[in-house]
Amino acid sequence: MMEPEISVVVPLRDESANVLPLAEQIRKAFQQVSTRVEIILVDDGSTDDTWERIQEASQRNGAVRGVRHMKNAGQSAALWTGFKASRAPIIATLDGDLQNDPADFPSMLKLLENADMVCGVRTKRADNRVRLISSSIARTARKWMLGVDFADTGCNLRVFRRTVIENLPAFDGLHRFMPVFVDNVGGKVRQVPVVHHARTAGKSKYGIGNRLFRGLRDLLMVRWFLQRQIGRVGVSNSNLTEQQKLSSPQPSSPKEERGQAPV
Repeated sequence: MMEPEISVVVPLRDESANVLPLAEQIRKAFQQVSTRVEIILVDDGSTDDTWERIQEASQRNGAVRGVRHMKNAGQSAALWTGFKASRAPIIATLDGDLQNDPADFPSMLKLLENADMVCGVRTKRADNRVRLISSSIARTARKWMLGVDFADTGCNLRVFRRTVIENLPAFDGLHRFMPVFVDNVGGKVRQVPVVHHARTAGKSKYGIGNRLFRGLRDLLMVRWFLQRQIGRVGVSNSNLTEQQKLSSPQPSSPKEERGQAPV
């Protein structure tokens, strides 16, 4: 069996009604680009029959693999489990609630040819007022405390190179800060407008308490970590030949490499 070219990782919790249509949408999206894909559906301790639907999706489509948490561990933990289970050099992520559209993946992959990570931006969000206000406050806080302004770090529709994982610390809340960590070590992060649909099945797992307040708490931790993170630095070695020096990858400034497309 040939190795996949792209691994799509989807965290799921009590999303039974969305599993089968989501798997089918992902399959159709990658048919457009004739790419070998594996779809990793991570059941994060669901209490409904999400796991049974994942098994059914796997029987229908050999590209689907299921991974299961025996108890709920959170979205970041589910993503990390999926990353560890993945095999491809490129990883894509999206939420399991059908609000993200897999049809955006082909255009995002084109942008990835000249970037390390491509992040979706929900320019016309189908969310309630509470979520919109929470996101606006969080964006302002990130810009003030971290000195970077990513339009929508809450959008889980992303594609990135596998090497990105090497610069990501595993912690509960990671999914909100992935582009920040990539940018901090000089990675090139692109942003692109994507479609956002209204939820039609299941219930949102986020509110003021576990979205805004928890996000602001995590922000303090991330600021502390970034100030102490060991990123890419220039190294001089007198034992290298001139040819070796020329062929060695050269570090570049995060500001020089940051490529944020207009949204």
